[in-house]
Amino acid sequence: MAKAIITTNDRRSSPLNVGGFSITVLASESETDGYEIFHSEGTEGKGPGPHYHPWDESLYITKGQVHCGVGEEEILASPGTLVHIPAGTVHWFRFGEDGGEFISMTSKGNASEMFTAFSKGINWESPNRAELVELAAKHGQVVVD
Repeated sequence: MAKAIITTNDRRSSPLNVGGFSITVLASESETDGYEIFHSEGTEGKGPGPHYHPWDESLYITKGQVHCGVGEEEILASPGTLVHIPAGTVHWFRFGEDGGEFISMTSKGNASEMFTAFSKGINWESPNRAELVELAAKHGQVVVD
């Protein structure tokens, strides 16, 4: 059963390093009983390559710019832009010039568990692609070549 969540700066979990950018879990699936909320920020050029997963994902840009690709469409998203990615849709993003920040929400799927595994299981200074692909697959994510 979902419970009330109030996350203040002093009660927030530490950011996870995923692919050289940070993801902070604001609300996990176990807390909400079905969806998750994250804060992500990164420097220019950081972000995941093409991939897809069995959960919906929405990004709301709050600072800077984020290059996003969803299916065949690409956009340079600025603050106030919402990008919704339906489950199973190939997508990617890269933080733009001077970096950026966004709030994201995912539907079913426990992305927070995957991000935690990525943060602990991958050396992002020198990532091993085969290990990344295998770890992503364990969480239902498919990395596209």
